[in-house]
Amino acid sequence: MTTIDAERFDNPPTEPKKKRDKTHWLYIAVIIAVVAGVIVGLTAKDFAVELAVLGTLFVSLIKMMISPVIFCTIVLGIGSVRAAASVGRVGGLALAYFITMSTIALGIGMVVGNLIQPGEGLNIVPGGGDEYAKTAEGAGGTMDFIAGIIPESLLSSLTAGSVLQTLFVAILVGFALQAMGKSGEGILKGIGSVQKLVFRILTMILWLAPIGAFGAIAGVVGKTGFDAVIQLGTLMLAFYITCFIFVFFFLGLILRFVSGFSIFKLVKYLAREYLLIVATSSSESALPRLIAKMEHVGVERTTVGIVVPTGYSFNLDGTAIYLTMASIFIADAMNMPLSIGEQFSLLLFMIIASKGAAGVSGAGLATLAGGLQSHRPELLDGVGLIVGIDRFMSEARALTNFSGNAVATLLVGTWTKTIDKDRVNTVLDGELPFDEETMVDDHLPEDDRPADKQVIIEKHAAKA
Repeated sequence: MTTIDAERFDNPPTEPKKKRDKTHWLYIAVIIAVVAGVIVGLTAKDFAVELAVLGTLFVSLIKMMISPVIFCTIVLGIGSVRAAASVGRVGGLALAYFITMSTIALGIGMVVGNLIQPGEGLNIVPGGGDEYAKTAEGAGGTMDFIAGIIPESLLSSLTAGSVLQTLFVAILVGFALQAMGKSGEGILKGIGSVQKLVFRILTMILWLAPIGAFGAIAGVVGKTGFDAVIQLGTLMLAFYITCFIFVFFFLGLILRFVSGFSIFKLVKYLAREYLLIVATSSSESALPRLIAKMEHVGVERTTVGIVVPTGYSFNLDGTAIYLTMASIFIADAMNMPLSIGEQFSLLLFMIIASKGAAGVSGAGLATLAGGLQSHRPELLDGVGLIVGIDRFMSEARALTNFSGNAVATLLVGTWTKTIDKDRVNTVLDGELPFDEETMVDDHLPEDDRPADKQVIIEKHAAKA
């Protein structure tokens, strides 16, 4: 270990404080921007709607960085692993977990929807479903979705904006470098330098978050107002409560019993990412930061690189809850309730369709409309009512999806033994802060630095 490394771990309070102070003001500015956006949306609706483009531009900037982040993370993770079988084990466990949790989330949404029946007695305004049904049809079926994973060229995967295409090419490159052995180490070092550059650019973009948050919130409030929120408050409240229970109780219990970690500490650790999601109404805005933070917390690069990007397409717990609750709500509101058999059939369709529409804009509404059209076409017009509050409900969807992917990363890391539990506890206890300036950690568990690891273990033991 060098003298610089030793100083970094022996004196942690000094350096992290400087880094945390700089970004502290950024997120205070985001909160102020959100409040200002609400005020402008209520007082100057027409002007506020025009400001929505600011939020769109900010999210587009973040999306611009997603493919490079995923590519670098996965290539570095797989390329540095000598046993290819371990990568397949991580992917297999992750997919099995995603399918299981999505099914459970759909089931929870069905149970809650049947218990509270928020749509009863509501005079629904028909219309708006055909457009989203066409969007769902345009997304194609399952085979079209699978075929879309393969890009037109090796480089187009980095420019097409498809997470799964980037994931596919990165895995191929990672395995190729792995097979090259020592001759591929120079390329790996180069990609490592590119990763640091990419995260540095991302850090610069994040300073525009207050502007993006202001435009996004102002646009939503200006366009929708609070009339729809008041009218459909029961459905929204039930959905938010269901998502809260799912994250803090269901996922929290699984995380505690399987890995021994606290969901509350994890949520606190990811607090800035939650704020970013709420401000932009997009979970994609926090994807690069989730990758960086899961690496920092103590999960190996390979596991993070496979679980997080794949989870953004396959592990949509919040969307699953939304789909079943919204379907039951529409059916009850139109006085054409779904039987239990129809609900199970629709649930099965949603499990498959939600994966195929993952990359489609307005995927939640598109999948909902597609499911209703295929099972109960007469309910399609009821989608028009959901459209009014969908943007507000998307906040809870995005937060739940994000939480589910963070928990999944820790769980898969535990099952595959690609996690440093001592480091996780140290980070979640706030003793090893995340580097907000570079977002790249050169002192990860898989770097085989026994002295660094010993410092972490000793600090955690001293606190205990």
